[in-house]
Amino acid sequence: MGGLQVQGISHAYGPRAALARLGVVFQQPTLDLDLTVRRNLLYFAALHGLSGRRAELRVAAALDRLGMAERAGEPARQLNGGHRRRAEIARALVHDPQVLLLDEPTVGLDAAARAAITAHVHDLATERGLSVLWATHLVDELRPADRLVVLHRGRVLADGQAGAIAQDRPLAETFLALTGAAA
Repeated sequence: MGGLQVQGISHAYGPRAALARLGVVFQQPTLDLDLTVRRNLLYFAALHGLSGRRAELRVAAALDRLGMAERAGEPARQLNGGHRRRAEIARALVHDPQVLLLDEPTVGLDAAARAAITAHVHDLATERGLSVLWATHLVDELRPADRLVVLHRGRVLADGQAGAIAQDRPLAETFLALTGAAA
């Protein structure tokens, strides 16, 4: 099989099956601000072929997992940035993907919201065996055991465990040294 594969499914030969295994949180917010949190998730569930009681249960579980159950009936417009991000992550998980793609998911959030989201995603990876691709410039979101790939100008500069790449110095300092950037 050629091309991109997601969990063993070739995107070239089975694009819908491959994409169904992905949960995505984009850098730019994508919630429908006029819908409630619950309706946003139910709409997304329907796009993945989930409906009725099954969709309701998945939405409730995803919201509960992210501490958003009490906000289910609120319009997305009324949520602060951290709660919007949690709703987007819940939405990305509603169809039980095997891979979660996160593009700068905590940019613009306060320290507490960033820490809570980072911890939750790490817990999901550990507890559910979820593969997570986390694109970020915020190196404090990484744990020493996380696999890290440092990309710079289209080239891979480092690939391995974050702690090993850092070699007992701050990861931000290591990143700057690898990329030749000024502090």
